[in-house]
Amino acid sequence: MNDDPAPYAVPAPCDTLEVPVSEGGTIVVRRHGDEHRNRILLSHGNGLAADLYYPFWMRFLDRFEVFIFDLRNHGWNPVGDIRHHNPVVFASDLDDAVLPAIEREFGRKPTVGVFHSMSALASLLLPSRGARFAGLALFDPPICGPGLTQQEFDARAEAAGGMARLRREHFSSHEELVSLLELSAQFVGVETRLKRLCAETVLRPRPDGSGYDLRCPALFEAQTVAFMNAYAAIVDYDSMACPIRVIGADPTVPLTFLPSFDMRLIAKVDYDFVPEVGHNVPLGAPERCHELTLEFIDRLGLVDPGPPAG
Repeated sequence: MNDDPAPYAVPAPCDTLEVPVSEGGTIVVRRHGDEHRNRILLSHGNGLAADLYYPFWMRFLDRFEVFIFDLRNHGWNPVGDIRHHNPVVFASDLDDAVLPAIEREFGRKPTVGVFHSMSALASLLLPSRGARFAGLALFDPPICGPGLTQQEFDARAEAAGGMARLRREHFSSHEELVSLLELSAQFVGVETRLKRLCAETVLRPRPDGSGYDLRCPALFEAQTVAFMNAYAAIVDYDSMACPIRVIGADPTVPLTFLPSFDMRLIAKVDYDFVPEVGHNVPLGAPERCHELTLEFIDRLGLVDPGPPAG
């Protein structure tokens, strides 16, 4: 008898929208959930993909219209020029292209941004300072954390970038990547079927049928980390135009990718963390992260339009 849970199957989106971005790139936005409800816009961490977060965002589908998208050069998107691959470009893509395109195609309504890691950092760099959002729920943004000097933060980021540059890019099968993830500190405690979903969402079949490549190449992932230090240092929460909730990894968990959050900034934002979970918070504790996100959204006092009468 096989007691393994069924594999995750990401549903087909209700709609897709190909959004042109600067320098000839494209971002494919997908719509799920209830179109008559308030809106969530969600994206992912460096080197990952929005579909990988399905065990988290599937919990919102009965109450929200959920849009997901991959950062440029990730996931469903084509790989472009590495010269235009950094957090400030991701922020511009979101503010100047993705959000306006969604509003043109599907109308304006209260929207909450739900972002993890690199996409969370990008949301803190928005040219509009978040004015388009009703609120931002940010999971473990890569900010210099408690007890660390800037030099120590930089050293950890440099080490992470070095690891990314050496990341294996070609796999003969999904199971090869799953086997590697079993040894990864980033995926400690993560169920095997989620590791399989990771392989399905971050690998792209080679055109010649000889296996799979990472959808986001290793050098692109490493370059994002290299830029991260400078942009993390200029985040200004006081200038943000919408409420923010930060949900960090457990700051006591060893081998977290980067420190969770600078405790000196707690007074400026609504802060919480998930115990015993590392940097990939929405992947390691999707149910708890859903609860914490809903608590934040409910406190925003948004009026849910609900289904149309009749």
